[in-house]
Amino acid sequence: MTAAAWPIAALLVGYPIWWALGFGGLSVIVLAGPMAVLLWRRRPIRVPRGFGLWALLLAGYLISALMLAETPPGTYGELGAGRIVGYGMRLALYCSVLIMVLYLGNLTERELPQLRLVRLLGVLFVTTVAGGLLGVFFPAFSFTSPLELVLPEWISGNSFVRNLIHPTAAQTQKVLGFASPRPEAPYEWANAWGSNASVLLVWFVVGWWVHGRTRHRVFVAVVLALAAIPVVYSLNRGLWIGLGLAVLYVIVRVGGRTRIALCGAVLAAALAFTLSPLATLVTQRLDRPHSNDIRAFTVTSTLTAAGHSPVIGYGNTRNAMGNHRSITTGKTGWCDTCGHPPLGSDGQLWLLIITQGFTGAALYVAFFLGAIRRHWRDRSPVGLAGVLVMGLVLLYMFVYDGLVTPLSLYLISFALLWRNS
Repeated sequence: MTAAAWPIAALLVGYPIWWALGFGGLSVIVLAGPMAVLLWRRRPIRVPRGFGLWALLLAGYLISALMLAETPPGTYGELGAGRIVGYGMRLALYCSVLIMVLYLGNLTERELPQLRLVRLLGVLFVTTVAGGLLGVFFPAFSFTSPLELVLPEWISGNSFVRNLIHPTAAQTQKVLGFASPRPEAPYEWANAWGSNASVLLVWFVVGWWVHGRTRHRVFVAVVLALAAIPVVYSLNRGLWIGLGLAVLYVIVRVGGRTRIALCGAVLAAALAFTLSPLATLVTQRLDRPHSNDIRAFTVTSTLTAAGHSPVIGYGNTRNAMGNHRSITTGKTGWCDTCGHPPLGSDGQLWLLIITQGFTGAALYVAFFLGAIRRHWRDRSPVGLAGVLVMGLVLLYMFVYDGLVTPLSLYLISFALLWRNS
């Protein structure tokens, strides 16, 4: 790896520092500047197949700004600083991850070897596990970041922005009927931790097990055993389903002795997990699907609102009137904590539908489906892993927001597939 590749190393290896400074998921926006300069110096710039779909997604988001002041039926709220800031941050992120993909795809193998990039993602997985353990054992840990101190109150006080710039170890929620921590460090939400953990786990195994020596594989086994603790305590059903489907995908797509060995390892891990105290926590979570009604209400309300602007959406999320039980739960002057999660907050697909209409959602799906179609025959470790991640992206879009950090990891995985071809 040469000096030309320093921005991606700064992003992945230096992520804990970005998180502590208050940038976290915004670090890719900061580093997009140097990446753009490096790209400009090495013109002409190569672009991947599917580039046009992302460009259209960006263009559609620009057009959707025309609807920022509109209030669809069944929602409330006026155009204000929070709505504009949220729109601007999403736009900056969409542009930054595109710059990052072009930057990675235009680096040569000498400048940034594929295995080195995969192992950098593996380093971030170790960071993710450490953050998850911090959230399990020290859930109250949090602090005011330097960025939070210097931003004006009208920006740092916005709930969306605060989640991004205020480092916390865990979200405390009553998923099981009582207050319990769900790890989120070093990311912005517990669900983001789950999405990122599963994607990074794929690359961690490829980089340090498939391409590792005996001592590397021992290290992988230890880290995966430790990772099981925050994975279970995350109470994240989407993560659990994603990991289960990932194992099934690998078993189907590999052959011979590898498949037999993998099946044996899975059975041994399942037996060890069943005999551990973690199994009880999983059973308790599955017995309390309390969020199903909430998600159903939010998704239905999102589709209803988007039906009034199906082509370009509304530029940003909107607040629904009431929730799945009552119309009287909206935020008021005397209860600023009342209300319901914004429309589009239960998955990237629903976010795109409310912000960019059904057109934006279709472009997003087509972008990742196209990557799967083009690289399905690539049976190298990177090819198999990259296609798996693209599949996880399409699964998670129903339950997880892609913003902020997950989208960066999705697009780095896309860049790995492009470089591999």
